[in-house]
Amino acid sequence: MAGSVLGGRPNNEAVDWDALIRDPRFQTLHRRKTRLLWGLMVLSVVYYFLLPVGAAYYQDLFRIRVWGVVNVGLLFALSEFVVAWAIALFYSRQAGREFDQLAAQISADYAQGSRGEPA
Repeated sequence: MAGSVLGGRPNNEAVDWDALIRDPRFQTLHRRKTRLLWGLMVLSVVYYFLLPVGAAYYQDLFRIRVWGVVNVGLLFALSEFVVAWAIALFYSRQAGREFDQLAAQISADYAQGSRGEPA
């Protein structure tokens, strides 16, 4: 069935991908997502490399005991899990609030065959 729409999603043959890519809404969506993802990636990489840099150059700080055998270095290492989850949660909320809605609108327009500019 060429050109059919199953489950609200257009068949690959029914979508004019060139028109979709030229759609200003798609370009805005792509630009916003790319900017956010690069920013989050830079943040996570910088935070990740603070651990080996801190362990190498700030040994006295990382050796400070906080509670029993738990020191600042161990807490910092464990905080990387918290930061990773926080970044994932932030992206998930941002995507649900902004990106998914815009993508659904664009998808719905192209599934219906409407390729006009947004009102």
